[in-house]
Amino acid sequence: MVASAGNRILSCPRNTGGGLLALCMVLYLPVGALGLEVSAGKNNLVTALNGSDVLLPCLFSTCIDFENVRFWWTYNSTDTFTLLYEGSIKNKQSLPKMKVKINELIELAPKTGPKEYNISLLIKNVDFLDAGKYTCHVINPKEKNAKQSTTVTLSVVDKFVKPDNTLMLIILAAVGGFIGFLILVFILKKVICFAIKKNQEKKKEYLVNCSGNDNTENVSKADIKEKPKA
Repeated sequence: MVASAGNRILSCPRNTGGGLLALCMVLYLPVGALGLEVSAGKNNLVTALNGSDVLLPCLFSTCIDFENVRFWWTYNSTDTFTLLYEGSIKNKQSLPKMKVKINELIELAPKTGPKEYNISLLIKNVDFLDAGKYTCHVINPKEKNAKQSTTVTLSVVDKFVKPDNTLMLIILAAVGGFIGFLILVFILKKVICFAIKKNQEKKKEYLVNCSGNDNTENVSKADIKEKPKA
C-alpha cells in the first residue's frame, strides 16, 4: 500500500494486521485533514435590522496547533470577492493583528478561548446594500497551509415580522377540544355505568325481598291447613 504525505512517498507493509494498517494510514494522512476547522456555528443565516449593528459569526480551532495563522473576510457578489478585513494570529497566546480593513464600520470580535478563536466580523450601521454572502477564510501554515472557510448569508430587513401563529393556535385549540371531549365522554361513561350497576343491584334486592315474602306466606297457609280440628 502506498500513501503520499506532502512531497514524500511512503509505503505501508502489505502483510499487517488491521490495527497496524489503520495506524499506518492515520500517520500518512495530511496533517491538515485532521486539524483546522472553521465554523459559523449552528446558523449560517443572519438577519439584521436596517441601521443596526450585526455580528457575522466565524470560529476556528485546531486539535494540533497553529502559528502565524492568516485569516480574511470577503464579500461575495456574483463572481467577484471583495476583501473586507484581513488579519493574522501569531499563536494561541496572541490576539489577532489587523492587516487590512476597508472602513471604520468593520471590527473584529475578541478572542474567546485558548483552543478556539473568535474571528467574527462586526459590521456597524448596516443597510440593504450590505445584504449578501460573506465568507471567512483561514490558513494555518503549521498544517502545511491547510485552508478552511465558512460562508454566512446576511439578510437586512426594514422591520422584524412576528411569525403568524394563527394556524398553530387553531390546531392546538382543536386538539385540546378533542382531548377534552374524549375526557368528557369517558367521565359520562363511568357515571352511566355506575348508575346502571346501582339500578341492577336495587332490582336484585327487590326480587330477593319479594321471593322471601312469597315463601313466608306459603308456609303460613300450609300451617293453617294442617292444623287439626277441635
